[in-house]
Amino acid sequence: MNETAFFTLSAQEVCAATGISRDTLYAYVSRGIVRAIAHPGDARKSLYDHRDVRKIIAGKKRGRSRQSVAASTIDWGEPILASKITRIADGRFFYRGRDAVGLSDTMALEDAARLLAGLRVDQDRCCAPDFIPANHATPFDRMIAMMAGEVTNHPAGDGRPAAAKLMRLAALAAAGMRDDGESPIHVMLALAWSVKPEAVDLLRRALVLCADHELNASAYAVRVAASAGASVPASLLAGLATLSGSRHGGLTPRCRAWMDRVEKRKIDPVQDGVPPGFGHPLYPDGDPRTRAIMQSCGQVGDAFWARIADRVTDETGQYPSLDFGLALLERELDLPKGAGLGIFAVGRMAGWIAHLFEQRQSGKIIRPRAAVAG
Repeated sequence: MNETAFFTLSAQEVCAATGISRDTLYAYVSRGIVRAIAHPGDARKSLYDHRDVRKIIAGKKRGRSRQSVAASTIDWGEPILASKITRIADGRFFYRGRDAVGLSDTMALEDAARLLAGLRVDQDRCCAPDFIPANHATPFDRMIAMMAGEVTNHPAGDGRPAAAKLMRLAALAAAGMRDDGESPIHVMLALAWSVKPEAVDLLRRALVLCADHELNASAYAVRVAASAGASVPASLLAGLATLSGSRHGGLTPRCRAWMDRVEKRKIDPVQDGVPPGFGHPLYPDGDPRTRAIMQSCGQVGDAFWARIADRVTDETGQYPSLDFGLALLERELDLPKGAGLGIFAVGRMAGWIAHLFEQRQSGKIIRPRAAVAG
């Protein structure tokens, strides 16, 4: 997909469509609100991204009253909470100011948890709960069962040491194994799930890429629970429950099912429009997490899934999202069904814990008001 295809509007057309002056347009460009490229036929002029212009028009129609701004916050709109954890800007994302994709080249999930949440996730021996057999359902189901058990049988301590232990317990539950007291999380998952030697490094990278993603639905759920005074395991259970939704982490198994049907030629890749696992409003030019996973898996150029992804993008304008990358990883490494969502959940524990303690530090309960309709 040619990314410059979206740059179709001249300055005159932008100003006419939005009602803004050229000075305001140039200010928007300098602030990153509207993207621009040099005009291919005249280097003295620029072309502007029509998607950004549509957002400006939509914002003007919505107005800027307090109610309209508040309403916009729940649908990819105005920032709603101050946070120092993760920033998403210009097609990239940053953990505490450091480029997350770059960090994934060498960092392990334990390192990401230390950076994001101040956790020290030790590799001390830690027994997985007896009530979760290794062959029970999916990795994600085992994590839910483990965390629910921790909520109802929560031991003393509700700070970072307890959170660090829960993070390792969650990984053990996903792996369906007992702790050897030695292996980092990505090695445990590789030993439990795959016989391929490349699994160790690919899982390490994927976990770090999943560690946080600003104020997504599950992180917000964790913050709401934490703001109400819920315990660490109860807050993390809220995150897991939200991640399971078909519009959040639940997209990963849906994408895996779509990929299976495409490979068997049971469906055309775009027969139903945009398939699950494509499109992310914060990354209109493509999700950097997915690019990193696809490159690590060798799915570039003429590789099968690279070609399928390119075709979907060409025909729908939507790029593959993280869910596609995790479903791809599940297939490429012959992981158990549902492991893609398990990777997502294990990795995201680091970010959830960071949000939990940041919210506690604020000392405020999250309690928006409703505008009564009718």
